[in-house]
Amino acid sequence: MFSIYILTYNEEIDIADCIESALLSDDIIVVDSFSTDRTVEIASNYPVRILQHKFDSHGKQRTWMLQEIETKYEWVYILEADERMTPELFAECVAATKSNRAIGYYVAERVMFMGQWIPYSTQYPRYQMRLFQKGKVWFTDYGHTEREVCDGVTDFLKETYPHYTSGKGLSRWIEKHNRYSTDEALETIRQLEKGKVNWGILFFGKSEVERRRALKDLSLRLPFRPLIRWFYMYFLLGGFLDGKAGFAWCTLQAFYEYLILLKVEEMKQSSTIE
Repeated sequence: MFSIYILTYNEEIDIADCIESALLSDDIIVVDSFSTDRTVEIASNYPVRILQHKFDSHGKQRTWMLQEIETKYEWVYILEADERMTPELFAECVAATKSNRAIGYYVAERVMFMGQWIPYSTQYPRYQMRLFQKGKVWFTDYGHTEREVCDGVTDFLKETYPHYTSGKGLSRWIEKHNRYSTDEALETIRQLEKGKVNWGILFFGKSEVERRRALKDLSLRLPFRPLIRWFYMYFLLGGFLDGKAGFAWCTLQAFYEYLILLKVEEMKQSSTIE
């Protein structure tokens, strides 16, 4: 068995379905960033622990909960409110915790958008660190999100989890990515000043995670980045095979890249003026 963390902030639309999918575990901890909607009220109707902590960043929030919140089990799983646990994934996670072959496991997401799974537009399979031993995996900040630091061998699970990335509507997606783009712009500036492209990992990386991160480092340095990303996702990855949803998703991602670039220019101009 393993414990499940659920991270929340104003997730009243998703939290009930998320918790219900996770009730296969008897130790569920909701880590809330002081939601202003009914998230905590709804979560209180379920047999879960609820703790609140001010959100500073994704990496810091995960570090705090791993250090400060005791769990019933040595193994833990991180579940976002717009993601779901499945019985098949849960069973594989239980088996993995007993195998002793790794200290952490990556799980692939199935992005659900406009009522369907869009595998081609989202570079499926895209893996995220989800199941791991406490004390063996930590998180640092990278752009608007986080990156894991692992003290030991990691592996990959076969089962996947659904991710309802726009379950709260397009306006919420735009609002969130407007915030995210600020952090991504700062990370872009840092990477261009100090980072570099690891060509060896880009072409010969051992895992999808390594290769995808090297590709991101390369993409930061490409001219016409939004257009290139749209072409890459829609034609090279096959986003057109996802139909109308694929076209919409690829266009939104290109818009997001353009927003990041605009904020990079804004920050540079502001720094020059100062």
